[in-house]
Amino acid sequence: MSDLRKEDDLRWLQILQEKEQRRAKRRRQVLIQKILLGVFVIAALSAAVLLTLGVQDKKQKQGRQDVAGVAPNTATESSTVVTNEESEDKEHQKEENLTQSQQTAGRDETDQQTSVPVQENSSSIYQYQENTRTLGKGILSSHAVLIDTDHKTILACKDETERIVPASMTKVLTLLTAAEQLELADLDEKFKITVEITDYCYVNECSVAGFQIGEKVTVRDLLYGTILPSGADAAIGLAEYVAGSQEAFVKLMNAKLEELGLSKTAHFTNCVGIYDEKHYCTILDMAAIMEAAFENELCRNVLSARTYTTAKNKKHPEGILLSNWFLRRIEDKDTGGEVLGAKTGYVTEAGNCAVSYGADDKKRNYICVTADAPGSWKCIYDHVKIYKRFSKRK
Repeated sequence: MSDLRKEDDLRWLQILQEKEQRRAKRRRQVLIQKILLGVFVIAALSAAVLLTLGVQDKKQKQGRQDVAGVAPNTATESSTVVTNEESEDKEHQKEENLTQSQQTAGRDETDQQTSVPVQENSSSIYQYQENTRTLGKGILSSHAVLIDTDHKTILACKDETERIVPASMTKVLTLLTAAEQLELADLDEKFKITVEITDYCYVNECSVAGFQIGEKVTVRDLLYGTILPSGADAAIGLAEYVAGSQEAFVKLMNAKLEELGLSKTAHFTNCVGIYDEKHYCTILDMAAIMEAAFENELCRNVLSARTYTTAKNKKHPEGILLSNWFLRRIEDKDTGGEVLGAKTGYVTEAGNCAVSYGADDKKRNYICVTADAPGSWKCIYDHVKIYKRFSKRK
């Protein structure tokens, strides 16, 4: 009897142990499920945060795109331009409101500038004066200068002698070098766009005018396509037409820098503005290049054009409408005069930059150059502020 009871007790104890093991196993499963659920929730939250940051970063990069130098890439140019314009309207409106509020409060930070002493600058054709001003924090570009071209003097400046990456401002020298090699009869000559040109633009992520492989375009179209939409396809085509290759053309560009007296502080390695450690200049150099370009009638006409339609052909039966967006965006701003011509640029290493040629209401001439602005509209507003405050000073 006692043996049977012991056997029953052992069996019952075994059942209890099995139940406890099942409970422990269940608790482990629940714990694992909770851990997995927690990991999933954390992963989902992390993904949402990264997505939000990615969208914000993309918007910031779009805000830094070259006004004219990041042009549409294909025949869908018109719709792409509209999209880019809409994406920048908010930034424009914020800048407009900020400028108005500063003017109303009478506390534009450009009023806080101080004079710099007269100094010699052997590497530049421009001279400082006793009342040359140092630009303050109201100008967001890291480098800026305003030149009085009539008197070859520096009216206002900020890190003007430091080396910069000229980005697509390079194409002003491309235009000038080509124009000086061309005859009037060349302008209507045709040049065939090759696959090598389009591949170069694609590989280097260049802005383009929109010419297609095999398209025969006029040299005049190449000139305007180089400047208005900052087209690398047009610039390389121009270089090959003039010199046979981009490499040979770059030699002509550097020879022009030497002729202008800029070879000590400027050197270019390509005709497009692609970043290269050996591709550099100062904003004073860029001002001198712009002044030389405006002294050439053909260059002046190209740099001053708001829009231009290329010649009709089989690839583009209606031609391609090109626009200089910097000129079109600044033309309704109060600069105290008129901006007559301009070329912008953007690469990551340069930020947003621009060189412009302006005149006040008494037809006195100026050149403004800025580099490393944190956005395309901010680059424009730096030019507006500098022209309005300093263009009438002597």
